[in-house]
Amino acid sequence: MSNTPIQNKNLNLPNILAMFRILLAPLMLWFMIDRDNILFATWDPSWLDYFAGLIFVIASVTDFFDGYIARTWDQMTKLGSILDPLADKMLVLAGFIGLIVLDRASAFAIFLILSREFFITGLRVVAVSEGKDVSASMAGKVKTVVQMIAIGFLTMNWPFGEELLWIAVALTLYSGYEYVRDYFKQ
Repeated sequence: MSNTPIQNKNLNLPNILAMFRILLAPLMLWFMIDRDNILFATWDPSWLDYFAGLIFVIASVTDFFDGYIARTWDQMTKLGSILDPLADKMLVLAGFIGLIVLDRASAFAIFLILSREFFITGLRVVAVSEGKDVSASMAGKVKTVVQMIAIGFLTMNWPFGEELLWIAVALTLYSGYEYVRDYFKQ
């Protein structure tokens, strides 16, 4: 018998970072939508924006690092392939719900983005069950980055946030088209 402890390959740094991001999403949403909470009674609303923005930046940075570390250190797992997109979707969903509550973003733009996200997630599940490749395209990665930048700008109430959101809508719809096209090509 070996004296080395049994190691769980799913309990690696990339998966821990993805789980951390999953926990940050509701915390960010709380700072955005629960502004009447007694805990925040003496806070200026801009501080709630700052904390939500800080949480969002931390979560976005962990998104970059969990993927980079997983690829570089060869720590990609099936669990990670589920956790990473789930964490991304939860973070984006929390941001968009908060922005609608704060009346800082077009509900129609957010509807278009979220509809595409749900549709493509369903299509990816079908594709995986059929043994088809569902890796993210470059357009999908760019779309995620632009969505996150737009959410950051809108959370902080900075200029050009709404314009960035509509650019994100265009990229989101285009990358959705690419997924559908590639699915039918395979």
